[in-house]
Amino acid sequence: MARSRAVVVALLATLLGSAGAGWWLGGHATRPTNATVTRAVDGDTIIVRTDDGRDLTIRILGVNTPETHDPRKPVECYGPEAADYSKARLTGRRVALEFDVQQHDIYGRTLAYVLLNGRRFDDELLRLGYARLLVIPPNGAHARTMLSEMLEARAARRGLWGACA
Repeated sequence: MARSRAVVVALLATLLGSAGAGWWLGGHATRPTNATVTRAVDGDTIIVRTDDGRDLTIRILGVNTPETHDPRKPVECYGPEAADYSKARLTGRRVALEFDVQQHDIYGRTLAYVLLNGRRFDDELLRLGYARLLVIPPNGAHARTMLSEMLEARAARRGLWGACA
């Protein structure tokens, strides 16, 4: 119980920090970019081809799926399931990429929320238990909604919350 409370407190602190940073830096009002998913690298990283012909590696914002490709770590519990789900749901599909305050990470990947049929795929990963919430300020535009999705999945022991106890 104390551990659960500590996790919720840490998540709320992250949300407040990212919300403040987003306000301070002026928000994320950019127009979505349309693309086709050409490959899912793992549960939270995809390759897309934009309508203007650019190939981008997208790190899906707000989520962290268990690792499957880190050579320094073993494959994590529920990682293959998350990777398979993203591959099945996204490969070959048209998506819109919504950007937040910071658009690139230190690895050169493009950071974006991924909209599939007008809905954030990021939320779907959380709601079904394929991912944990990961908010890295200043990107936190949808953090409150995403936290609700994750807490609901955790309470219902969906996905990794039931399989990786």
